[in-house]
Amino acid sequence: MSNPWEEISLDDYEKHMSLDSVRQLQAMNAIMKEQFAAYPVDTATVLGIAGGNGLEHVSPDKFRKVYGVDINADYLRAVAQRYTELSGVLDCLQLDLINETEKLPKSQLLIANLLIEYIGYGAFQRAVLQTAPEYVSCVIQINTDAELWVSESPYLHAFDRLDEIHHQMEEAALTAAINETGYSLILQESCPLPNGKALVRLDYRKTEVIQ
Repeated sequence: MSNPWEEISLDDYEKHMSLDSVRQLQAMNAIMKEQFAAYPVDTATVLGIAGGNGLEHVSPDKFRKVYGVDINADYLRAVAQRYTELSGVLDCLQLDLINETEKLPKSQLLIANLLIEYIGYGAFQRAVLQTAPEYVSCVIQINTDAELWVSESPYLHAFDRLDEIHHQMEEAALTAAINETGYSLILQESCPLPNGKALVRLDYRKTEVIQ
């Protein structure tokens, strides 16, 4: 059976995420601006790139390579069309992060925003170990109502199948999983959303070599 993310249109996803009652697209854009600027790196991998929200904050003067990874080929085609100014810097990779982790390239910064929810802690640990970054920056959604983790909107039914792969996230559990891969928490910030949910950014730095 296909991954549910292969069936969700980019238009439905972006319209839902940008609604005034949701505002996750806008919040994520501001967070990604900070993520790209935060650390002295020149390579980055963005897991779950979707339509490329936030890539306008990639400076070719700073980054020599940014990898955008997603399972949905239509999303990646849209990214390539939208960000032609990053030609030579941006590489789009279609990968299933549960089954094809070994294909991830090495990079100094690994960004995973609203992605770990759909692959689970174990698959993300494998992604971290494969990418071997100096820094990991994640955003997870914290929900006040576990039954309504997808916000109400006219596009709600586009996300019906996500229940099949969704994992409820907790800051402590994510940090424990990342600690096991040799990284320590260096930043924790919360961004409240209009509907009572919150985006939590958690950044980690490599502290040891895992054999």
